[in-house]
Amino acid sequence: MLIDNQDLDTRCPCGSGKPFSFCCEPAITGRKPAATAEALMRSRYTAFALGAIDYLIKTTAPRKRTPQDAELLAEQTQITVWTGLEIVDTEAGSADNQNGIVEFKASFDSPEGSAILHERSRFEREQGEWVYTDGDVSVLPT
Repeated sequence: MLIDNQDLDTRCPCGSGKPFSFCCEPAITGRKPAATAEALMRSRYTAFALGAIDYLIKTTAPRKRTPQDAELLAEQTQITVWTGLEIVDTEAGSADNQNGIVEFKASFDSPEGSAILHERSRFEREQGEWVYTDGDVSVLPT
């Protein structure tokens, strides 16, 4: 198996400090689902940063999806530059749990300026894989 050294040097956008190829890429490409709610949250942040719209839809609970999701996500990912992620807290969400909560702060730049998205996200397992259900969101100016 050939390994691209550039992939080994490219740090994951989620801020884990790990190479992208060993962190969020396996989840985003469908090779390996996120093992925990936090791992799913990190991979979703990375998907927003990279514009991986199909992954964002796939990892949203089916009952929470709408026909407009792809269009809205495409617009958001084109005008938003994600600049940093801080995990504030986690509750449950391990491989042994059915539900989990991840609180985070995600910095971003948009046409309206820079801000921080502060969210307490809820996740659950569906058919053995973690999905995002919803969250309590606030946007804080920087």
